[in-house]
Amino acid sequence: MAHDIAHHESNTKRIWVVFGILSFVTLVEVVLGIFKPDVLNNVVLGMKILNWIFIILTLYKAYLITWAFMHMEGETKGLRRSVVWTGIFLVSYLIFILLTEGNYVHEVFQNGHKAWDF
Repeated sequence: MAHDIAHHESNTKRIWVVFGILSFVTLVEVVLGIFKPDVLNNVVLGMKILNWIFIILTLYKAYLITWAFMHMEGETKGLRRSVVWTGIFLVSYLIFILLTEGNYVHEVFQNGHKAWDF
């Protein structure tokens, strides 16, 4: 009776590499948040470039955490796509809602109270 023994390889090196990447990206975000370069204050698609950079870097960190620590690289293509596309849809929807509502609040503060007469 032969027993198959599962061999688990150590992921210590991979964990440290991912930790280093996440630390570097976080450091870049903190430095950009502290210094806020004037070049990145231009508005693109209704938001400052600096805010877009923060959103993109945060999504990259979320992707890397999911890929490495939730072991998504070993899953089937269908499961990976369902997780990734759901996240992309929800984040896109959140960005749309925040930009739409933020624009409305900005208009109210800029132009004063808007009366709703029914």
